[in-house]
Amino acid sequence: MSAQPNRRTAITGIGVVAPNGLHTQTYWKSVKEGLSVLDRITREGCGHLPLRVAGEVRGFDASALIEETFLVQTDRFSHFAMAAASAALKDAGLSDAAADSPYSVGVVTAAGSGGGEFGQRELQKLWGQGSRFVGPYQSIAWFYAASTGQISIRSGFKGPCGVVASDEAGGLDAVAHAARTVGRGTDVVVAGAAEAPLAPYSMVCQLGYPELSTVEDPARAYRPFTSAACGFVPAEGGAVLVVEDLDRARRRDADVRATVAGHAATFTGASRWDRSREGLAHAIRGALDEADCAPEEIDVVFADAMGVPEADRAEALALADALGPHGTRVPVTAPKTGIGRSYCGAPLLDVAAAVMAMEEGRIPPTPNVFDICHDIDLVTSTARPAELSTALVLSRGLMGSNAALVLRRDPGPAAR
Repeated sequence: MSAQPNRRTAITGIGVVAPNGLHTQTYWKSVKEGLSVLDRITREGCGHLPLRVAGEVRGFDASALIEETFLVQTDRFSHFAMAAASAALKDAGLSDAAADSPYSVGVVTAAGSGGGEFGQRELQKLWGQGSRFVGPYQSIAWFYAASTGQISIRSGFKGPCGVVASDEAGGLDAVAHAARTVGRGTDVVVAGAAEAPLAPYSMVCQLGYPELSTVEDPARAYRPFTSAACGFVPAEGGAVLVVEDLDRARRRDADVRATVAGHAATFTGASRWDRSREGLAHAIRGALDEADCAPEEIDVVFADAMGVPEADRAEALALADALGPHGTRVPVTAPKTGIGRSYCGAPLLDVAAAVMAMEEGRIPPTPNVFDICHDIDLVTSTARPAELSTALVLSRGLMGSNAALVLRRDPGPAAR
């Protein structure tokens, strides 16, 4: 497929499944009101573990949203992704996107660990009953690529498909991969990430992360950029976007919710938070360069907000390094402190929030955070009205990946 460098990419659909909302608008309403839904973990088999607080997706009925044929083959993380993909396609007005040209639609997702709950259940059957009792879908349901495969099969999409495995920052990398795939000639790419890391097996694996918070008070368990920062809390859920050729979207009178302007990624090593300052700053500069965007044009930053003192300091300094004096003046927010970090799904939820913040002209606050100890303008307590044209979304992973994504608000027909 030949490159088409003049092709620009638009976000025309958003689908969300999150701890604070099972639908996109419910999620945004909770985010802009600064609601925190962090709470004690209630999932079966987890009560004895030292990880006490997380962002659970409650009230999600997969059987009401997904056909039985797909339910039996897939894990909870894919259920979230399929539900979000359906919502994003509906939002974009592309529910039947594959009817006329299935090869014009691709899928790319990111995943940190895959289907832990499904895998644990089948392994318990193996140990307790024998190999003949292990289901035939064990080989695919746990696999980190399962969501891409099931979304494409379910919708009949036969365009370029892929999976990004680059740590938590893979959520932003998936959006960039989708945008570049559109730039090479594919009309539409469904892109996103959703995670379900709260099964007992998955939680035990996470306990090896020194950055994980084991504080039992939900209001104090995840407080980045403060002197009380004690790590992060995990979460379920994520978001899926429809990324589309901008000219095509305009021709079909689609609602262009934002454009993907620039992206860059770096790698600085697992838990080496002092080095993440340089790596994140380099990613920010790269994203700005690709977007042809001056630092002063950034109107809001959606922070990675790891919640580890060294990591928070590195992020604040990276903003100053990459944006200059504007780095201490630009409004910064981290809505994830109210819902937890859903690994690869976390930056996708930030992208969704950034798009809606630009649409509404309102920067959401950072829940549970008040006493800032870094030189950044962190939005806390209540949402802040602002004219927003350009947003910067940041993400870092526990294994050392860093990514930055620049989004722009579409000016609308009158400004074109």
